[in-house]
Amino acid sequence: MNLDDIKSPADIKNLSQKELKQLASDIRERIISVVAKNGGHLASNLGVVELTIALHRVFNSPGDAIVWDVSHQAYTHKILTGRNAELDSLRTHGGISGFTRHEESPHDWFDSGHASASISQALGLATGRALSGSEGRVIAVIGDGALTGGLAFEALAHAGQISDNLIVIVNDNEMSIEHNDGTVSRYLSRMTMTGPYQNLRWGLETAIDKIPLIGKPFNKFFFRLKRGIKAVFFPSNLFVDFGFEYVGPLNGHDMEELEMILNRVKKLRRPVVVHVKTQKGRGYSPAENDPASFHGIGPFNISDGKVEKYDRLSFTEVFSEKILDLAEKHENIVAITASMKKGTGLSKFAYRYPDRFYDVGIAEEHAVTFAGGLAKAGMKPVVAIYSTFMQRAVDQLIHDVALQGVAPIFILDRSGAVPDDGETHQGVFDIALLRPVPDVSLLAPASAEELRLSLDWAIEQDVPVIIRYPKSSCPYEQHVFSSPFQIGRGVLIHMNEFRLPDEEEDGIVINTPKETDVGVPIPENNDKKRLFVCTGGIFPEVSAAARFLIEHGLSCDIYNLRFLKPLDKEYFIEIARQYDDIVFVEDGIRIGGIGTYLESLLNRYHVNRNTAVCGFRDTFVPQGKRSEILEDAHLSPAYLARKMLSL
Repeated sequence: MNLDDIKSPADIKNLSQKELKQLASDIRERIISVVAKNGGHLASNLGVVELTIALHRVFNSPGDAIVWDVSHQAYTHKILTGRNAELDSLRTHGGISGFTRHEESPHDWFDSGHASASISQALGLATGRALSGSEGRVIAVIGDGALTGGLAFEALAHAGQISDNLIVIVNDNEMSIEHNDGTVSRYLSRMTMTGPYQNLRWGLETAIDKIPLIGKPFNKFFFRLKRGIKAVFFPSNLFVDFGFEYVGPLNGHDMEELEMILNRVKKLRRPVVVHVKTQKGRGYSPAENDPASFHGIGPFNISDGKVEKYDRLSFTEVFSEKILDLAEKHENIVAITASMKKGTGLSKFAYRYPDRFYDVGIAEEHAVTFAGGLAKAGMKPVVAIYSTFMQRAVDQLIHDVALQGVAPIFILDRSGAVPDDGETHQGVFDIALLRPVPDVSLLAPASAEELRLSLDWAIEQDVPVIIRYPKSSCPYEQHVFSSPFQIGRGVLIHMNEFRLPDEEEDGIVINTPKETDVGVPIPENNDKKRLFVCTGGIFPEVSAAARFLIEHGLSCDIYNLRFLKPLDKEYFIEIARQYDDIVFVEDGIRIGGIGTYLESLLNRYHVNRNTAVCGFRDTFVPQGKRSEILEDAHLSPAYLARKMLSL
């Protein structure tokens, strides 16, 4: 069967086992070819091909709702629901998402991207359907890694009490993003209710059901008896204790067995957990041998799995090296991450200081509160979390850290515009969410050297310090960012003294926009003094806009804030008084951001200047390359130059 001929799951229902094996092979080849070109989540998708085929053959999506946790493993699901022709556009600007997206297909019930939410979502959907009398089963597919998140256990505890129409598929590949070393992984590996027990159970239930008149009533007694037997012989089954039927573990690559068991499970009218063992990266040896590297990967060479490397230094790499330097000098430094050791740059720290490193699993709330406790004991915790995932722990930052008077350091990687992953992963909310928290410092370094200086400063503070930076290479540095590090103050950059770097210099340069791109007349003999005020993550685009103005004979400087909180207000006002036109630019949401605050500050101090605020609008930000995202958000160099000239 040609993959393009699959318009819905109904098209695979009548295939033979031989045809299904060929289908699985074709799907793997298709996924590998697309991810090699576009980047994406490879290992997780290769691991669930057979499971996804079985689910769509047994259940009738979208009438039966399949809810994917995180949904980074839903590429096969997209192919089977008629989106193979669009798969080449995966994760590209205007293309289909690398995650489930409800606007993309009726088979995608939720926009997903964060872990541990599927059981709660599925339980709500199943309960709502029961209340409204709607038909159809609800199936949550959750990985063993996502079960390290507390939200999943909250949902399991509730579902066992109220649901009779929920099926939870636990996709157990003994990994989340990297190897699971925690209690959940060890627990799943000890599960002992294997195939022989399941076959005996199904056989007895079927036989009892067939007894005339008394079959169904007796089966209810048998169900209670079975619970009691399990309590004696299988006392460690947490899912049973939560009120679920438990089935498994099953071979997640044996479609025939999966279909047989799922067809039986489909008939049950009580909550069920189906435990499925899969191999992450299956069918592509580089991903099988190194599934962590192939979890989320950029474009790569299919023949050897090698990713094209760039010489430019990233913010993550700078942090990775600097934290090692600081840990050598400060023995009380410990590092914490929420299942993102490699992504946040803590792999080297974990290797060198294993007794001072903690991966708490996909549990950001615990990571933050745990850091507060460590700090209370005199340690200096450095917590590295992506900006989008830090959203989950705002209460913990307020209640368990700031209010307690302790001083961890929080590293927010992937702040601002995040390429490729779309709405769920954009780091645009952290400034507006975290600036209002009392007794917290928030810094936004613009370069490698500023990041190093920020960390040196943060180590010495007795308040929580948050350092945010983008997923990008560091910009060129020169003399611009070497000024003294003073609390609450940024760096005033006189652009007429600014030189472009030589080609061999490390760093990234954003091209100066063309006059046709800016699209407004350039004033002649204009004596106005202009100033961009920016957060560090958007500095390359702001500097390109300022260079455009300088090259056309206009005055324009940049004030790189460094500190988003606290702010030396008097120092800022003193600088602002020197300029006629001021444009505030931030790589965060405009509502509640730093730009609107600074603009109001000028009004409060009666500094009457022409001003504008540029930031992300009040909308969720779709996928694309960084330049495409910023273009859509009116944060490109050309737009910023146009905005300044429009004042």
